[in-house]
Amino acid sequence: MPYRAVPCGAVPCCLPGAAWLLCLPRRAPPGSAQRAVGGEGRRQRAGSGESPPRPQAPPSTPPRSPVPVPEPQRDRHLPGGAAGAALLPATGEYVKNPRPSIKQKFIYASYSLVTGLLAHSLGRQVKGPMSSECLENFLRITLRVEYFEDKYLSFSAVDQSGIAWELDEALASQCGYTVTYSSWNNIEFRASALSCHSHLEKDTFTVTIQVKASHTPDMKNASIHLKSASCHYGPWSLRELLCETNYMEVSVRRDVPQIVKDLIQEEPEDWTLGFPEAKSGEASMWQIVFHQPEEKRALLVSDAWSAGYGLNTTDTRILLRVPYNAAQTQLVKAQGITFSAVRSSIFYKQQWMILMVDTAVACPVDGVDYTNKTIIWTVPKYIQALCTGATSFKDVLVEAGVNLHKLSVEEMASRKYVLSNDFDVITMKVPIGAEGGYYKTSVNSGQHGARYCINLFLEHQWEDNKWGLTKHTIIKEIETPFELVELTVTNNSNLSARIMNVTVGMFLLDVELVNLTIEGATLTVPEAVQHGYRIYEIKYANQSKAYVIHVSFDAQSIKKEYLRDDIRTYTLNVTLEFIIHPTSETFSVPIVTLSAVKDAVLPSARGFCDENSLHLHITRGNVDQNWMPFISGRHLTPGAAQKYNYSLSDNGTHLAISVPFLSSLLDYEEIHTSGVLASLHLTLKDGVTLANKDFSVSCRFSPSELIKCLPNGTVVIIAVKLVRLADLDTSLLVLSDRNCKPSLVTEKTATFKFNVNTCGTRRKFNSTSITYENEVIYFRPGNDSPVYKLKFVCLYTIKQTVDVRYETKKNPSSSIKPGFSALDLSMKLFKDESYSDLYQELEYPVVKYLKETLYFEVELLQPADPRLELNLEDCWATNSKSQDSLPQWPILINGCGNSKDSNRTVFHKVNYSTRVKFPQHLKRFEVTMFTFIEGTTPLQKQLYFHCSVVICSTMPQPSDFLCQRRCNPGKHRLGEYTDF
Repeated sequence: MPYRAVPCGAVPCCLPGAAWLLCLPRRAPPGSAQRAVGGEGRRQRAGSGESPPRPQAPPSTPPRSPVPVPEPQRDRHLPGGAAGAALLPATGEYVKNPRPSIKQKFIYASYSLVTGLLAHSLGRQVKGPMSSECLENFLRITLRVEYFEDKYLSFSAVDQSGIAWELDEALASQCGYTVTYSSWNNIEFRASALSCHSHLEKDTFTVTIQVKASHTPDMKNASIHLKSASCHYGPWSLRELLCETNYMEVSVRRDVPQIVKDLIQEEPEDWTLGFPEAKSGEASMWQIVFHQPEEKRALLVSDAWSAGYGLNTTDTRILLRVPYNAAQTQLVKAQGITFSAVRSSIFYKQQWMILMVDTAVACPVDGVDYTNKTIIWTVPKYIQALCTGATSFKDVLVEAGVNLHKLSVEEMASRKYVLSNDFDVITMKVPIGAEGGYYKTSVNSGQHGARYCINLFLEHQWEDNKWGLTKHTIIKEIETPFELVELTVTNNSNLSARIMNVTVGMFLLDVELVNLTIEGATLTVPEAVQHGYRIYEIKYANQSKAYVIHVSFDAQSIKKEYLRDDIRTYTLNVTLEFIIHPTSETFSVPIVTLSAVKDAVLPSARGFCDENSLHLHITRGNVDQNWMPFISGRHLTPGAAQKYNYSLSDNGTHLAISVPFLSSLLDYEEIHTSGVLASLHLTLKDGVTLANKDFSVSCRFSPSELIKCLPNGTVVIIAVKLVRLADLDTSLLVLSDRNCKPSLVTEKTATFKFNVNTCGTRRKFNSTSITYENEVIYFRPGNDSPVYKLKFVCLYTIKQTVDVRYETKKNPSSSIKPGFSALDLSMKLFKDESYSDLYQELEYPVVKYLKETLYFEVELLQPADPRLELNLEDCWATNSKSQDSLPQWPILINGCGNSKDSNRTVFHKVNYSTRVKFPQHLKRFEVTMFTFIEGTTPLQKQLYFHCSVVICSTMPQPSDFLCQRRCNPGKHRLGEYTDF
């Protein structure tokens, strides 16, 4: 069954029905100190399988749960499935280390149990996947990391018959085996000389173990490795006490049957409890009685074995092994130190005798303090549970060491260890961080830190008048409290190469980077490599390491921001997740590093105007990923473009904005003779840094854009708000008649629509035109003096509407150039003299016989000014549409009929009617149909009639001689319109 070993001071534990999981560090290839990380993601390890059945037979015939063991062969890989050890796969290449101080690098992986070689020797064995070492009454087998990378391991002990007994945590504690970490990168298997499957011969004990190694927790296709080693053991003391990390052990000489008189008197009922079973039992059966304050309990060996106790005999010794969590253990105090203790007596039959042996054992479970960076381990010398019946004591030897190696006085002094043997206690002081121990990474509340671990042991020998010589060996794995360790993040970015280079450290070798969280997405290391990240581990000579992360400035996950001038900042924001082996604790390190680079290409703009709009074309550059366009405080978006009547287009490299001349997004600087000066101001705002970049374009537009003089006498004026009048309220603009208010108001414009005969419009006449004038005025509330005055003029002429002068005055008055317009005249042909039925468009050309009468009507449609009168000046006929074509025949000359025409033109009076509102705006006359002749031949062509009119005032104008005519007496000419 696979094991899980817990490092540094913790007793190995096993979940019911689960496997122990061993984690070994991975090593870099020899000669390498830096390696790109990548390849396969780390697999999670989980044990499986059921716990083996508890042995029910006494130790002399251990329970059989056999696993076939290949015949031992030295230095030969035994078949048993897939290959034994596999190298850690990786995608990155190994890079030579430029620093000579950097050593080989490891990566931790998850494992399960050993390989298949059988070695048998005495003393220290170091060849093959496992090495062995004899340490007095212990055998230590160390698994070499490079053979077991990325594997699950299961341990079995092999007995003298070649049967492999698979070990779990409980059986290991019961039989005298310990699996633990000697540091973060080594797993060691320790066996007591009196372990269940040891073979004792003379002064030598032999232990054989089998290790299975598999890539899967179900141990399929496992490779098998065997290791057998023999060790000499020294002379046994009468009583030997051992405090291992996962069990307590006591062994006593069998040839010492004496029981102290006082003890017999104190416990006479022990004989009563043990005698019946011993008397009726076979020679191989024996019993144990546990002494507790409230009761005594007797168990047969089989029952004790089922309860997890280990009992064994040799030719000369009796042994009891007790797991720390056994039911009969007690916690007792000695000199303020807590001990786990078991008071027991073992009964056995030897030929015809019944013998009883005191098998009490006690081990300290605390006694460690930490003061001034020093570990202080205190052990009382004499414990009541171990000294019952003794009255005199004598120290024989006190020795101490590390990792089961005894240290001399000189070695202790060189390491600054202090061993004190006082009257009643033994004290050992070890500086935290001293040689012999190691640091391991730890996590507390998510924070990275470290703990110092050291495996101390103490051997105390004393003589007393009960036992004679007792040897008490205590193995103590010590782990110091958590100490916070600050990590350093160093930015070594290469600006010229545009590479973000970040180093994170320092870490111990038991730390592995497993994930990176980038922009909210968690990626494994291989996935991050696929996203453009290069990740390296560097190991240093002081047994620490660092991680180096390379990523291009142009990677999608690097945030780019404009800072100022030509400087951009590149920000790496990533969270690194680490795992600690073998405990599988995790912690995270957030990294935010910033590099400033002079590579900013700022946005630039080109502005221009056409007749109707202002345009800005912006070239983005490379710093506008956060820039947002604003005009007049409004964020420009496609959605707002329709609302504010502007166009916005973006092709990724250029932003084009077009705003019409009359828009609330524009600023109007001035109105002048040369035109209306309008400006478009655009601001790019960085949404993160709030930095601004301003652009503008200004153009002059014709004032005619602000005025329309329609032929029907309607005037449309658009007054604009000037920049210098920031407080102007366009809704309060009025015309000369203050009752005339705008019909449409925006933030920066006011639109007026009115007739020339209203709103206080002034009219002027001259010989060629009619001029209408008005003003747009603004009064601040409570003030009768205008601060804004915009003068406009509409001019109508007979022949055409022309531009007329306008005036501009300093504040508060402004004037605008008038728009274009024309007199609205019509000439119609009617069917009879009632002038009620006219020819429609579809009836042209009209066919008439010679001498038939044609009825014409000429009308001034607009302006509808009752002060105006229309008079006919000249009318004539042609053969084509051109009024100047030949031949021509005059019908009216200067408003009178042609005296040379035998068919005189007849005028008809015009009266007021529902159709005729202003009779003075119409003239009616009739003409007899004729045709042109060439020689004596009539021309079969169409006739076209043309008239010119004179618009006169109904009021006398003495200076206007053109309106003073014989045929139209008393009329005053104002203008004319030609070409009907």
